[in-house]
Amino acid sequence: MKLIFVYNADSGALSAMFDIGHKILSPDTYKCNLCKITYGNFREEKKWKEYREKSLVDMEFLHKDEFEKLYGLKFEYPVVLKQTGSIDVIVTKDILNNLKNIDALIDTIKKHIKLWQEKI
Repeated sequence: MKLIFVYNADSGALSAMFDIGHKILSPDTYKCNLCKITYGNFREEKKWKEYREKSLVDMEFLHKDEFEKLYGLKFEYPVVLKQTGSIDVIVTKDILNNLKNIDALIDTIKKHIKLWQEKI
């Protein structure tokens, strides 16, 4: 199983600069809560980095334009997908956008990994 995290942002330096500015100037209207939770204004959040580096589950992180080009699929972003042959949504845009902090995200991911492992 692989988890694919897709941010509701495009790749590239110009997009990154725009996103940083948006997060700083108007964080309440920023369109990617997955970005907001996992990254501060300039770097990845330490707790998130430690979690993903210690995880035994393969994880891939893509911007929406990268994901669509690579996989030829479209979803409502941000989204967390599970790839086990097919690609399925495990954490929807609405759920991600309602998470309040990194702990809530980690708990949500752990819950879905556990559910998947119980089905094996």
